[in-house]
Amino acid sequence: MHPRRSTLLSVAHLLPLLLALGCAAGGKGAGAGGGSDSGGVDDSGGAADPAAADAAALQAAIDGSLDPAEALAQINRGGGLPIDMGEGRYRFACLCGPGAWQLAGDHDGWAGAPMSQAGALWWVEVAVPAPDGSRYKLHDADQGPDAGWMADPRARRYLYDELGEISLVQATAAHIERHLDVGGHGLAPREVRVWLPEGGAFTHAVYAHDGQNLFDPGAIWGGWRLNEALPPAVLVVGIDNTAERFAEYTPTTDQIDGQTLGGAADDYGLLIADLREDIEARYGEPRARALLGSSLGGLVSLHLGLADPAAWDMAISLSGTVGWGSIGADGPTLLDVVQAGGLSGPALFVDSGGGGPCVDSDGDGLEDDGPDARDNYCENRQLVDALAVAGWTWEEDLWHWHEPDAPHNEAAWAARVGRPLALFAGR
Repeated sequence: MHPRRSTLLSVAHLLPLLLALGCAAGGKGAGAGGGSDSGGVDDSGGAADPAAADAAALQAAIDGSLDPAEALAQINRGGGLPIDMGEGRYRFACLCGPGAWQLAGDHDGWAGAPMSQAGALWWVEVAVPAPDGSRYKLHDADQGPDAGWMADPRARRYLYDELGEISLVQATAAHIERHLDVGGHGLAPREVRVWLPEGGAFTHAVYAHDGQNLFDPGAIWGGWRLNEALPPAVLVVGIDNTAERFAEYTPTTDQIDGQTLGGAADDYGLLIADLREDIEARYGEPRARALLGSSLGGLVSLHLGLADPAAWDMAISLSGTVGWGSIGADGPTLLDVVQAGGLSGPALFVDSGGGGPCVDSDGDGLEDDGPDARDNYCENRQLVDALAVAGWTWEEDLWHWHEPDAPHNEAAWAARVGRPLALFAGR
């Protein structure tokens, strides 16, 4: 028996704030009843046995001596759920809300075991004889056998199948690992999704923006399906966007419909620098690192790569909004920064769909005024030419790809992201 798609839990995606830029934003990772703590992916205090610390936190919540949300936040910063209790037994927990909650999965033929309630906390300990790859979900029995199913919103390990997200007890095959409430530097906490190759072995690491669109086939425009394009031995750190996407993904301000937007990219870069340290402490250090994004995510990838070239081996921008700063304002654009000179940096891959004609009718130096120009093609073409003049070398550390007439959406980026990923994996 296989559970139905959950009717209780869905991933919220924010509507684009600016349709002209074609940017899809998503809400904060929605762990049920999640705590508000911010921090990195590993804040377990250096405990010699994280599972023991996680078990102690959960037991304290069961006993009533620790707030359940705080206990689950501590477990998230440690080894995550479910907790390995030893001898083939695991503890599962959620803040599921009202209902008659059960745990069901491969371990019991999807029959379901009732969970106990301790205040707002639901929990159960069961035997899982073969935990590697063992799938499970949470089920509200009050809704009957064909409704009320949901993936564990705080499961450390998960994948997607034909019914949506499916939680995993343990996994040595390639899978996604969840880290909640990652924030800092004045920025809102968000979910981080790590694609871990088989056996946890990798040589390259990609830090990708708009994390909620990378792996979920139910994401806007079908998402990136990034795992389908990945070469072997590439780890991906997908960083969810927040409601402040326009601020975090832009290095300067601009004027859009009379509003001043943007300018917090450097703070976002500090968050990524902290995250990178935590990721490497938990998973290991790669041979090479890259930044990856589309639209405004492409802009911030290029900006951060150029701002800290010692940290990054490559920056990949698909349909990057590199004209930001000149849409309604007269601020510096990335082209201005490159043309000012003095830059060195990582290898750069820049692409776009759409096309021209490329015209600078307003005299601002950007050839972005063609009435039929699309997908930031003209600005990106102008940028890569400037990069070549500035010292980057074609086909060695600078690439440009144009996919004529391709639209500005996740489906188009999914269709061509394999090209830069293959170049990065070969470095």
